[in-house]
Amino acid sequence: MALNITENIDGIFQLIGGNFSTAGEASTQLKHKLAEIGVDEEIIRRATIATFEAEMNVIIYAAAGWLHYYITPGSIKIRIEDMGPGIENIELAMQEGYSTAPEWVREMGWGAGMGLPNMKKNSDTFTVDSVVGEGTTVEMVINFP
Repeated sequence: MALNITENIDGIFQLIGGNFSTAGEASTQLKHKLAEIGVDEEIIRRATIATFEAEMNVIIYAAAGWLHYYITPGSIKIRIEDMGPGIENIELAMQEGYSTAPEWVREMGWGAGMGLPNMKKNSDTFTVDSVVGEGTTVEMVINFP
């Protein structure tokens, strides 16, 4: 199926730490945008999962953050930047089930330690850059078939 895209599309969402009432809004809006331009359902699913996980990490851990997306005829690039505590050990944080989420977040059903692993699993290209005490940037690219 040909995509209904004549020029690159980009967007940005501001994410506010601790604001669980808006959790999922950015990923839902991106999902609708991808469907609108005719992206394959499997790609939409992957992008939505990866974006939702990133969104939740900002809401759980950071004071604030931004989710940027860039859609081209060949891929979608998702970049999340936050003003959070940073990740002390990225290798450890990439292990399924590892979590530094506070108990109150776990009691809400979040913080199971699957965020970064799910982002990586649903991306064709995945990078994490983090500075302790400053924040984290995650970049994900999902290629279109």
